[in-house]
Amino acid sequence: MGKELDRLIKIVTRLRGPKGCPWDREQTHKSLQSSLLDETYEFFEAAEDNDDQKMCEELGDLLLQVVLHARIAAERRTFSLEDVAAGISEKLIRRHPHVFGSVKVKSSDEVLRNWEKIKKEEKKHCRKYLVDDIPDAMPALFRAEKMQRRVARVGFDWKDIRPVFAKVVEEFNEFKRALAHRSRKEAEKEFGDILFALVNVARHHHICAEDALRAATRKFARRFRYIEDRFAEQGKDLHKATLRQMDRFWEESKKVVG
Repeated sequence: MGKELDRLIKIVTRLRGPKGCPWDREQTHKSLQSSLLDETYEFFEAAEDNDDQKMCEELGDLLLQVVLHARIAAERRTFSLEDVAAGISEKLIRRHPHVFGSVKVKSSDEVLRNWEKIKKEEKKHCRKYLVDDIPDAMPALFRAEKMQRRVARVGFDWKDIRPVFAKVVEEFNEFKRALAHRSRKEAEKEFGDILFALVNVARHHHICAEDALRAATRKFARRFRYIEDRFAEQGKDLHKATLRQMDRFWEESKKVVG
């Protein structure tokens, strides 16, 4: 492992060097942002497919991004890959006092509460509010869930599921009233409140809303591909099909592709 990691570091150093690759030399932290996101989502997809070979490949692409960013920083003398590794190692030890220290815990919930206390202490000089440092760039459903989990750890949460469901109904009724008043801006706001309330329902049932919606979207894609395939087999133009014709294949797709 050490040998191969050293090899990767040397390759990236050469690519960024005077006689290296013009494209690699031009890259900055900012220019590589989209690549980092792309590689992350590609790993997500490989993990969802439970494709070990693909996961290994995508983790390699992610590791390249880490090494590239560290190399760019090292050239600017701000930090190095060694600093990155040292920082995360120290953080893991610090946030696991029940493993590396004398703290006793009885459950994973207690681990999370301790983690949040330690994290808050670490960031007391740079995080004014509890919900700070949750990036705006996160996928919206995932960000909503993370924010809800963050405040729940200090007790800001319903203990009973009934008011959680009631909140969904309340927000949905407000959304319908906004539509009735033809207020698009207000309807958009209320629709966001519905989604936020639904994320809360999912969280209370230990369901990741982001994963659930992704799975539903993938299922929809499978079924619609089935519709396209059936029309293609019959030599018919999908654009000229009626909803009734498409719906017949849609119902069929549920039994064939799930």
